[in-house]
Parts: sequence; structure tokens; C-alpha cells
Amino acid sequence: MKPDTDLSRRHFLDRAAKSFLGVSALSALPRLSGAAGAGASAARQVATAKRVVYLYMAGGMSHLDTFDPKVDATVMGPTGKLRTKVDGLELADNLPLLARRADKLAVVRSMSSTQGAHKQGDYFMHTSYEIRSSIRHPAMGAWLLKFNGRANPSLPGNVIVGNGSTHPGAGFFEASLSPLTIRNPEAGLQNSAMPSGMTEARFDFHRSLAEKLDAPFVERYDQKNVRAYSDMYDDAVRLMRSKDLDAFDLSREPDGIKDRYGRNSFGQGCLLARRLLEHGVSFVEVSLGGWDTHNANFLATPGQASMLDSAFATLLDELERRGLLDETLVVLATEFGRTPEINVNEGRDHHPQAFTCVLAGGGVRGGTVHGGTDERGARILGTPVKVQDFNATIAYALGLPLDQVLYSPSMRPFTVADRGQPVVELFS
Repeated sequence: MKPDTDLSRRHFLDRAAKSFLGVSALSALPRLSGAAGAGASAARQVATAKRVVYLYMAGGMSHLDTFDPKVDATVMGPTGKLRTKVDGLELADNLPLLARRADKLAVVRSMSSTQGAHKQGDYFMHTSYEIRSSIRHPAMGAWLLKFNGRANPSLPGNVIVGNGSTHPGAGFFEASLSPLTIRNPEAGLQNSAMPSGMTEARFDFHRSLAEKLDAPFVERYDQKNVRAYSDMYDDAVRLMRSKDLDAFDLSREPDGIKDRYGRNSFGQGCLLARRLLEHGVSFVEVSLGGWDTHNANFLATPGQASMLDSAFATLLDELERRGLLDETLVVLATEFGRTPEINVNEGRDHHPQAFTCVLAGGGVRGGTVHGGTDERGARILGTPVKVQDFNATIAYALGLPLDQVLYSPSMRPFTVADRGQPVVELFS
């Protein structure tokens, strides 16, 4: 084997295990499955969804130019409105494909956040908790695996497609619940195939030799985290030899389907998400950046919205056609909205006071508008849906126990959505 090939192979094994297959020799975190405190016997609601596709619009998507357009031209600029088949639900003209599928959408127009900066808002939306220097909180995918486990033992149950560098991941949970990050969906899972010239017998020989060399250290330090380092290779090899590895291979998809999703990272990420769901992955997040439109909002947003429109609409169609939509919750989220005021740079600034998120499938009642904003999109009319409430709604759909308390290694108590209240009227 060539040296560089050997290094990339070893890198894959280490990364596979440490990132998503259940073990990290560096982790000293206790398993929390038996660490439930108050509320440990909290009743679960009946799940309406088994899996999640989480579409995250990084940078703060303008609600006005997407899912909550207004009449006032001084607010909307050149963005127009489209009528849909759903009474009371109009979308911006940047989303023509989703406008035709409005009967599948539950649009939550009364979102409100306490975090007005990107890093803080992103973290808050993913975890329901504010950033603290002393702790890292788990995101929803980790909570799902914590309570429900992996549906397919050969594949990671939690995957991020896109830039996951700032994602909170599994937080204080064990490393096995961390998401696998796929930066380029069309490249698949890198360094996972047996290299040319390497036979199974030769590979097993090298692995056996490594185990013998490690044996004295393992015997001397017979501890959980040391044993875990050996287990990680078992998990990584299991993935490498699994027929389900094909789930990451987009070359198996027809060109026509790839075109419908959109020939861009987000579109192909949504296609990969569909494939992973079909192979038993429970939680897939696909991110689309570029929504930070302080400058030239009306030049940047149509392009971003077009990528969203094609991929989201096609994903809904494909999930429905394959009989997956009823048990798959599709979530569209962002950290905050954008101001109705158009600044001197023809842009919109941060606006956490009012914005929009969307749900579809997974038992959600389509053709629904929940809450609303004033004539300028600046202020919520009625009761706001807090970030914790929105995340509690996702957890409710998955049947997760909202009141069950789990403890961090420092023995601080936490619940899945910081005791947010689900918006139950969104469900059929």
C-alpha cells in the first residue's frame, strides 16, 4: 500500500469512529442512559414521525422575501407575492415551486428568538440553550439517538451535510451520538473503500498485528475509554463492509433526479438525505448558507431561495412518492429573520423579534399557517413561538419525552428542549 493511501485509510478509521460510530478514546463522558433524574418516568406522546430532515438556512433567512411577504412596497422592495391553493398563505415570488405545494406546509410565522447574533442564534436554534463557556449542549439529532438509538446499526444515525464546523453536535452526550459531517455530498464517504491491491486477508493481518501491539497497553490500562479505542475499529470496519455504504453514493441516481434537486451542494445534499433516510439514518441536517444579506438583499436572496425552492419541493415530492413523507418530519429553520427596513446598502439587518420556520410531513397538518406578524413583518401578533417551543414541537413529533431530565457530567439537569411547549395544533 502506498504511504499516502495508508494514511488516508487510517484517517478514515479514526474519523469514522470518533465522529459517528460510537467510540472516542479521548472521551471521558459517562453514558447518561441511566442518569435520568426528575421526570425519568415521564410519559411519551405517540410519535408521528420516525426520522427528520432538517434544512438549516444559515445566516438568517429573510422571512419577508420567502414565507411571510407583505403588501407594503417600502418593505418588500422588488420582491413580489404568490397566491397558493391555501387560504391565507401567500409566499414570496422567490418560491414558485413551494407555492404549488403549500398544502403540504405548516408555516410558523410567529417565531421569536432572544439571540440576535449569528453564532449565538445558530447555537440556540440547534440546542434550545444559550451558549455557555462551561458546557456544550446536544443538538436534536443527538437527543433522538439518545432516546431511540440507531435504526441501522451499520450506519451513523446522525448526519450533517454541509458545513458543520460550528454545529454543537452531541454536546455533553457520548461521542457515539455525534453527527457524521459530509462536506461534499457528491464525493460520498471518503476513504471508505478498500484500496486497489489490498485484499481482505491482508487487511485483517495488519489489523490483527495492530491489536497485538496494543495488547500490553490495553492490559495495563483496562479502562472503558481504552477498550473503546479498539471498539471504534470494529464499528468502522463494519461500515466499510456494509452494503449500506451505497447510501452515500449519488452516482447511482439518475441525472434527471439530480437536476430536479439542483446541481449545487444544497440540492445534492437533500438528495443524499433522502438516500440516507431510506437506509435507516434517523436524522439528517442539510445546510444552506449565504442568507446574511446586510448588503444587496434583493440580488442575493433570489438565488438562495431558488436553490431552496428546487431542493425542498423535490424532496417533498420524492418522499411522498416513496411512501416516506408521512413518517418523515421535514424541518426548515434559521437563526432569525431580517428587518423590514431596507438599509443604505439595499440589505436587511438581523431581526430576531419575528421570523418564520416551516414544518412538513411527519404527522404535521399541511396547508397550515400558525401565528403572524404585523403589516411590516416587524412584530408578532399574538403569542410568540419561542425557539424552545419549536424544538419541543420537533421532539413531540418524534415521541421524545419532553420532561425527562438527563444530567451533564457536572450533574446539571437538562431536558430535550429546555421545557419548551410543543405547538400541538400543528398536527393532524
